[in-house]
Amino acid sequence: MTAPTAVQEAFLRAFHAEHPAVTADAFADGRAPDGRSSYEVLCDRVAGARRVLDLGCGDGVLLDLLARTEGRRLAGVDLSPEALALARRRPSLHAAALAEARAQRLPFAGGAFDACVCHMALMLMGDVDRVAAEIARVLSPGGVLACVIGGGALGGEAYELFSDLLRAAVRRAPAEQRIPPLGDRRTRGRAGLAEVLEPAGFGTPDWETVPLDLSGPADRVWVTLSGIYDVGPLDPVAVRRLRETFLTEAAGLVGPDGRVPCGFTVHVVTASLR
Repeated sequence: MTAPTAVQEAFLRAFHAEHPAVTADAFADGRAPDGRSSYEVLCDRVAGARRVLDLGCGDGVLLDLLARTEGRRLAGVDLSPEALALARRRPSLHAAALAEARAQRLPFAGGAFDACVCHMALMLMGDVDRVAAEIARVLSPGGVLACVIGGGALGGEAYELFSDLLRAAVRRAPAEQRIPPLGDRRTRGRAGLAEVLEPAGFGTPDWETVPLDLSGPADRVWVTLSGIYDVGPLDPVAVRRLRETFLTEAAGLVGPDGRVPCGFTVHVVTASLR
């Protein structure tokens, strides 16, 4: 069962107040087979757009990439004032319109953007049908939505090990140390996302699954993986035990190069307004 949107957003605000750059910390160093990060993949999907909105912009890492194209007009919204404060410190974003706002009620005029990008945030949002309608409203005719949605572990690697250990830790934790169900499950699959986007006026979404290599030294992989929302509410003793167990078992995965293999898939989705 999905938690009420207000409950979801309260959790996300509190989590990102403590971890304002957590998504960038986890994914900025990950690489697709062609060497690009998931942020660069998303940036390339809107290469020709001059007016771009970043939905759930966080600390501004994606906007910073988009700003490398001269003449762009950029905007970003996020629930977290702490994350937005980090974005505002980026010299490249001094002219960007950055606002603390909900995706269900965007503070922009209709047709204000040629493209909307969203990295690992759409699947966390409640009332997602309203979100889709708002994205469509602020896009110009033919405008493009491009988003990255989380997939899962590639199998047999550190992410899978971490996931198994985390599930066990969460099962042992009291109810108050568990996160509310986040987002709308329809956004995590191809057919469900089409069910959300098409009534808002988008065409059939293009869906590409991209593997990311998040491998590295065991300590670094722990930092990457432990930013997941489920870890946040656990008490410090449980987190310390989880870390110790992960590092011990991950030692058996270390390759000749001293790196722990860690793979994760994302889905890169694009859809245009009809």
